[in-house]
Amino acid sequence: MKKAFQWLDGKKVAYTFHDYKKGNLTKEDIEVWMKDLPIEEIINKKGTTWKKSTDEEKASISDSNKAIELILKNPSIVKRPLVQMGKKHLVGFNPEQWDIFFS
Repeated sequence: MKKAFQWLDGKKVAYTFHDYKKGNLTKEDIEVWMKDLPIEEIINKKGTTWKKSTDEEKASISDSNKAIELILKNPSIVKRPLVQMGKKHLVGFNPEQWDIFFS
């Protein structure tokens, strides 16, 4: 996240940080993400939260309602940063992708 903040600040991009790991994440937020991104891009399968998830929970992401439940139960499972600009979304930090996304 630090690199993402530095990039945004360096490019003078105004942003609002929503720390969904600390709460305030809604079903509606996730549904908006899922309209633009496949669940495989939203879920951080390299993170500790995913690795500690049960096989049943891991299998549940193929069902969008169960995937939403899993994310609401474990917000740390979401890959970060997840950027929303209007109806467009971008996951992860890659300076080249961000240059294109924010241009």
